[in-house]
Amino acid sequence: MTEANSGHPFPPGMSRPALQALEVAGITTLEEIARHSEAELLKLHGFGPKSIRILRPALEQIGLAFAESEKKR
Repeated sequence: MTEANSGHPFPPGMSRPALQALEVAGITTLEEIARHSEAELLKLHGFGPKSIRILRPALEQIGLAFAESEKKR
C-alpha cells in the first residue's frame, strides 16, 4: 500500500477506472475515502463493488471504516 511502488496510496488490485474515479472526485488518501460511504463511492463512474472489497480491509488495517450512509428518517 505504499505510494512509492504504485504511484498512489491505495492497495494493489484497484482497477484503473476506480483509481481514476477517485482522482476525479479529489480523493487521494485512505483517510479521505473513510469520509465517504460505500453508497457514495459506488455512485462514482468506474468505481464498483470490487473496489469496496479491496478498500475495506485496507481501511480496517489503519483503524478506519467507510462513513455510514444517511438513513431515511
